[in-house]
Amino acid sequence: MLRWIALILILLLIGLQIKLWSGSGSMREVDSLRVALKKQTEENARLLQRNQALDADVHDLKHGEQAVEARARTELGLIKPGETFYQVVEQPAPAGSTAPAPAATAPAGSP
Repeated sequence: MLRWIALILILLLIGLQIKLWSGSGSMREVDSLRVALKKQTEENARLLQRNQALDADVHDLKHGEQAVEARARTELGLIKPGETFYQVVEQPAPAGSTAPAPAATAPAGSP
């Protein structure tokens, strides 16, 4: 009788070990979920930073004239009345140079 109980307990232990390592909710699945959770947490932190930067930009555009003026100057090329716009074009680099110098533009007068 004791042999049968020991055999049943050993089979039960083997069955539980198989379930622990390969079944639904196994250690392998838990590890893969931990990795996915870590990746998602990092992605959420990156997106939170981006959202905070966009929120600050929106706040500046709603409440500050300087941000609107800066956007108008850089993105639309606008200047204030009475200002004179000068565009400085640099000479091309010599043939031995690897990268040409970019053209610079700057408005004259006070901002």
